[in-house]
Order: sequence, then structure tokens, then C-alpha cells
Amino acid sequence: MFNDKNILITGGTGSFGKKYTEILLQNYKPNKIIIYSRDELKQYEMAQVYNAKCMRYFIGDVRDKERLKKAMRDVDIVIHAAALKHVPIAEYNPMECIKTNINGASNVIDTAIDNEVEKVIALSTDKASAPINLYGATKLASDKLFVAANNMVGKRKTRFAVVRYGNVIGSRGSVVPFFQKLIKEGKKELPITDFKMTRFLITLEQGVKFVLKNFQRMQGGEIFVPKIPSMKIVELAKALCPNCALKEIGIRPGEKLHEVMITRDDRVIEFDDHYVIKPTIQFISSKDFTKNNLQESGKIKEMGFEYSSGNNDEWLDRDSFKKLSLEALS
Repeated sequence: MFNDKNILITGGTGSFGKKYTEILLQNYKPNKIIIYSRDELKQYEMAQVYNAKCMRYFIGDVRDKERLKKAMRDVDIVIHAAALKHVPIAEYNPMECIKTNINGASNVIDTAIDNEVEKVIALSTDKASAPINLYGATKLASDKLFVAANNMVGKRKTRFAVVRYGNVIGSRGSVVPFFQKLIKEGKKELPITDFKMTRFLITLEQGVKFVLKNFQRMQGGEIFVPKIPSMKIVELAKALCPNCALKEIGIRPGEKLHEVMITRDDRVIEFDDHYVIKPTIQFISSKDFTKNNLQESGKIKEMGFEYSSGNNDEWLDRDSFKKLSLEALS
């Protein structure tokens, strides 16, 4: 479905945007891939690697509705990856986080509808589920905006969905490169906020392929959540440095002991390899989300189901983590 299409990626110079571009170029023949982001240096550096004839690089901010509207002209598919993601920085600069993550989301929605884009998927985070920090709260608001946008399209063809997943192995700011940096510096002790802490883990390639698949699955209004493994942070640290000592330093403000991707109050449908959170309210039409556009069938979960990194059925041990890490970082 990506052949001959015009595809725009907001925040396209980030880890996700670059991997998404790589996989699109390897497997499809898009008419245009438009990288829309603020940083000219990152765009210049990305253009040295991804310089196919279909590539376009647009300087712009999702806060700038007029620029976004021009960039989205004749676009068929939008991946919204732009966000301010650093938890402490968001707490210190709350209005800046709101302007990008909430107002920016609203601008993407409005311009997609105005330009009659076919499909839009917004990237979310496990921190948007029962949020306890501002970053998570803004992403929850963003998720709600994208889901509700399907009620505003009228007769237009535009449809919106959300993809929510956990920590990406090796991405900037994640725990894996942080531990690797300490190990490279010769540290013999790694800091652990809490020895009981767990996290969902996914590779960048897995995340990108999940998003690609959901463009085919989506009807509009879904929050897609992949079934991915959890890992104890203690086990992760020991996998990276078996001989390092571990020091418990205490959980940080805005941090959870276990991340949650689906709360007990969400309305959920389970498929073989993923879950779908149904819209809370549908004003226009009643869709049967138990069957998607790929004709995959799911079953409604009973209320009270929670998908947490602490109660997961699938876990990574040290060996499986090392294998996954090698695949992710190769």
C-alpha cells in the first residue's frame, strides 16, 4: 500500500523516522518520502545517507500550522513521530511540552483533514497509559485527539489511529545506551533505581514493522498495542555487565515501578500478536473492531484486564536479551 504514495513523517530525523525511511526504501517504491522536522543539521546528516530521488526534506515545526499545511499538500500517508519526550525536561518546561505534544497533534489532525490525507498514525508511549508525569499526560491527550479526530472527518476519507509501545532498545535516552556508556567508561557499578523495576522492550525494527502493518489493519480510532516481552532491569544490567555491582539509588520522580500499556478500564480486543484499545466514544458510526481490514479476528477482553510490564506473560532473560540486542544494534 506504500508504492506510488506520498508519505510524510513528522520528527522524521529521529531514530524511528530514519529506520522507517530505511525500511520503506528497501521494500517499497513510494513516490515521495517527506521528512518534516526542525533541525537542519540532522536533516543534512540524514540526507547524506538517505538520498534517493523520492526523498524530500522540509524544515518545519508541528507547532506551525501553515507550514505543516503546505508540507502535507498531496500527501497520502502521515506518520506523526514528532514529540518532546524527555521526562524531567518536560516537567521543567511544561508549556513547551504542551505546545509540541498537544497543540502540535491538533495541527497535524487539522492539516491532514484539510488536505484529505488517507491515513494517519500517531506514535504513542507506554507512559501515556495512567500517566504520572507531564510527558505521559500530553501523550495521553494526543492519543485522545487522534482517536476523536475520526468523529470530525465527515465525508472526507481521512482516518486516524495510534500505535503505543514500550522502551525501544538502543534508542536515544533509553537505559541500554546509558549502561553501555558507563561500562565503556570503566565503571564497575551500575545504578538501578529499584531492584523490582520492569520495562517492556521492543527493537526499533519491530516497532517500525508494527506501524507499517497497522496502516493495513486500521479502520480509524484504534490504539494498537503490540504483544512484546518484559524484562527486569536488574537482569538487563547483568546481561550487559555480568561482573558489575548494582546499586539501588531510589525511584525518580515521574517514574513508575512497572509500565502499563493497557489499564483496567480500557475496552480491549485481543488479537494473536497485538491488542486494540477501542475508542471510548464513537459519535459517527459503530465499527466492529473485532475484525480489521486484514480480516484478522480478535476477541473482546473482559473488563479489568491490565497489560503491565510487571504482569506480562512473556519475559526476556539475559541470553534472549543479548540476542535481541545484537539484532537491534547490528
